[in-house]
Amino acid sequence: METRWFLNVIHKKFKKGKLSFENTLELLGNFDIPFDYIHVKYIFKARNSLKSGTIGLDDFRGIYQAIAHRSEIHELFKTHSPNHKVLPLSNLVAFLKNEQFQLEADETTASQLIAKFEPIEEARRNSEMTFEGFLRYMTSEDCMIFKTEHQSVYQDMTRPLCEYFISSSHNTYLISDQLIGPSHLWGYASALMKGCRCLEIDCWDGPCNDPVVYHGHTLTSKISFKTVIQVINKYAFLVSNYPLLLSLENHCSPRQQEVIADYLTSILGDKLVTSTIDDKMPNELPSPEALKFKILIKNKKLGTLEETLARRGIDKCHSSCQSIGQWSPGVLMKKIKMALELSDLVIYAKTRQFVSFEDSRENQLFYENTSIGEGRARKLEKLQADEFIQHTARFLTRIYPKGTRTTSSNYNPQEFWNVGCQLVALNFQTPGLQMDLQTGKFLDNGGSGYILKPEYLRRIDPEFSPYTLATNRLPVLLTIKLISGHQLPPSSLSSTNKANPLVVIEIYGVPEDQAKQHSCVVKGNALCPRWNETFTFNIQVPELALVRFAVEDQLSLTANDLLGQYTLPFLSMNKGYRQVPLLSKLGVSLRPASLFVHVWYFD
Repeated sequence: METRWFLNVIHKKFKKGKLSFENTLELLGNFDIPFDYIHVKYIFKARNSLKSGTIGLDDFRGIYQAIAHRSEIHELFKTHSPNHKVLPLSNLVAFLKNEQFQLEADETTASQLIAKFEPIEEARRNSEMTFEGFLRYMTSEDCMIFKTEHQSVYQDMTRPLCEYFISSSHNTYLISDQLIGPSHLWGYASALMKGCRCLEIDCWDGPCNDPVVYHGHTLTSKISFKTVIQVINKYAFLVSNYPLLLSLENHCSPRQQEVIADYLTSILGDKLVTSTIDDKMPNELPSPEALKFKILIKNKKLGTLEETLARRGIDKCHSSCQSIGQWSPGVLMKKIKMALELSDLVIYAKTRQFVSFEDSRENQLFYENTSIGEGRARKLEKLQADEFIQHTARFLTRIYPKGTRTTSSNYNPQEFWNVGCQLVALNFQTPGLQMDLQTGKFLDNGGSGYILKPEYLRRIDPEFSPYTLATNRLPVLLTIKLISGHQLPPSSLSSTNKANPLVVIEIYGVPEDQAKQHSCVVKGNALCPRWNETFTFNIQVPELALVRFAVEDQLSLTANDLLGQYTLPFLSMNKGYRQVPLLSKLGVSLRPASLFVHVWYFD
């Protein structure tokens, strides 16, 4: 049955004789099997022994089988097929339940999979799945390691903003280093397309009373503040519907701050938050759900939110702006050097200098937020983790890289997520492990840029510390069988499709969960390396854990080159036989490059 189907697909192409390499690529596309150009070209050359530039039918069959007929998946198929030729409906149901942990699977589920993935009509009529169908199912989105239900927003989005981790960038305007690199509008568009929900804008006085954005007192190039807001307006909600924070590093004179306020209101229009919900004074931050499609300004502010609302009430009555409470706009504007027009746009995100946790408990208002440099934050996180969690349970807290990171390198964000920091800002333009963790964490909840913090990080009286875990906490046992790789990127130092791949599986989370295990090296095989190695991890705090698969090429005994990686939250991992897609160093998909694993955990 499979042979007849195969010949039927290819016979038209071979009516004219042999195939060129271009014809081979075109014909492979008819089989709905993803392939990598480099690997196909290498196998084509090996099959083309006469160096004629063309191949015959048997050679094409060999190429197809080398690319598609993965032995590890065929072995799995034969294990569950009574006659090693087809999977009857009942056997497919048993596979789904026992191996893929789809406990709700039934014959209807199996029939839908056959209809979706089985390419042979005769098998579909008989409600059977051949190896060709099984192969397509096992390499499809249905069998990816990331849970399908986590690819859309599934968490409670009605809690106050401070109860969420929020995807945040630092120096968003930069696309290189912080000393002489270019500032570019693409920095904002790129970050927003990656799901970022907090952008940083460094504002400085520009020529002709027109503010500019750049890294002050450096040789980085300058871009117009107006064009930055225009780009933000265009890309703000293409990836996520949830609120966007604009963190202004405001170095402008009051006169140009008035220009900033005018650009914000005129360009962003109804998207801009200019007052509280229903114009009423709240007692807590609003939720992401309540602020969908809204843009918030994070900046310093003159006086309190209550005073702003009260003064606006007076303005509505066309009265003159009088002194309210203990301050007057004539006094504070001069003292803080801030334009009232810009101050009035700061509603839910007034910035406040961080002094101490004690000072914040006594004096900080719910709509005020603080920014802490990574060095100081790291000391506080290690010495006062309990108080840090109490602080982030009440207030938005932004962490930013230290100024000495002139190359725009990044710190490890995990240590600050561990104590509930919401706005852990990274240089999105700098690839590496730290951005891999950022990208992996915010795959969750539909890539919305908002992830609800675990309950124990939302409590003002926390019983949790990342350094002293409760003795009654039961760890989760995670077992990953690394079976194989498929069409891995070849070594950058090789002219063929060869590589010496190994896989590193890492756990990032609380200190006790940090772990790393290596596979053996498979020499000279990037097309279909087999490992069949099993790794076991004990995870104490699964809600904060990330799992990272890194595929490396062993260049020497002391040096490896990263071929691809994939990071995801532990709680977003599917059980069973799963494909792990791979991303490049720059975070670009390397499809069809993947790992084939079996995942099991007991919770």
